[in-house]
Amino acid sequence: MGLGMDENIVWYPGHMAKAKRKMIECLSLVDIVIELLDARLPLSSRNPDFLNIFANKPCITLLTKSSLADDNATDRWVKILSADGRAVIPIDCKTKKNINKIMPAVREQLKEKLARYEQKGMNKIIRAMVVGITNVGKSTFINTFTCTRKAKAEDRPGVTRSNQWILSDKGIEFLDTPGVLWHKFDDRQTGVKLACTGAIRDQVLDMTGLSLELLELLRNGYPHLLTERYKTEPLPDESAYDLFERIAKKRGFIRSGGVIDEDRCASILLDEFRAGKIGKITLD
Repeated sequence: MGLGMDENIVWYPGHMAKAKRKMIECLSLVDIVIELLDARLPLSSRNPDFLNIFANKPCITLLTKSSLADDNATDRWVKILSADGRAVIPIDCKTKKNINKIMPAVREQLKEKLARYEQKGMNKIIRAMVVGITNVGKSTFINTFTCTRKAKAEDRPGVTRSNQWILSDKGIEFLDTPGVLWHKFDDRQTGVKLACTGAIRDQVLDMTGLSLELLELLRNGYPHLLTERYKTEPLPDESAYDLFERIAKKRGFIRSGGVIDEDRCASILLDEFRAGKIGKITLD
C-alpha cells in the first residue's frame, strides 16, 4: 500500500494485536510502566490505547531522540505531558543525556511501595515494562541504560517481535516489548508524521509522496532550516513539488534527458530529516 497525497495510512500488522494482548497479560508482573515517545512527535507518537491499558499503573515518560528535536518545543511538551503529575524526561541514547535521571524518577513514583518492602527487610528488584510505538528506541534505551546489547535494536520498525526480560545492575529489570501502533489514525497528519520519522515501514509507502508531505511540514514550521540546508528558499505560492524539484536540481539529482531523479531526492530528504542533518525539528 502506498501513501498518495490524499490517502490515509493504515498499517497494523497482525503481530501488533498479539503484542498488545501480551502486554496486558504481563501488566501484573511489573511495578511501573516506562512509556517512550519520540521527542519530535510527543503527541503523534503516543499510542492512545496505552492511556487506558496502563491507567492503573505508575508511569514515567521518556522523550527519546531529543537531540534531533527543537529544544524550545521539547521544553513546552515536557510541561504539557507532566501536567498529570508524572515525570517526563527528555533523553538521548547517543549522548546518554538524562539517563541518570531515570532511576530517581522511577523510585519517586514507587516510593510508597519501596518503603513497604524496606520495612519488611526486603530488597526487591523493580520490574518495569518499556512500551512505545515502533522504532521509538525502546531496545536502544534498554541497551544504553544497562550498558549491554541484550535487547535487539535496529533503526527500523518491527525488529522486536516478542517480550524479553533484561536485568540491569541498578536494581531494575526491564521487559522489552514490541512496538505497537494503533489500528487507525483518526488524524491523517498523525500517520504522515509517524511515516516521516520512520515509525512505519518505508516499504509500504510512496516515498516521493511522503517527502512532499515532509517538505510541506518543514516549510510551514522551519523554512529557514530548509533554506540553510538546500540553499533554496521556499516561495509562498509554489507547490511542494515545485520546491522538491528545485532542491533536486540544486543537488544535481538529474537523470538523462534532464528529468529529475525523484526517488533519490525523496530518499535524501527523508534520510537527512531522520538523521537531524536539516536541523533540530519537532513536527508536533
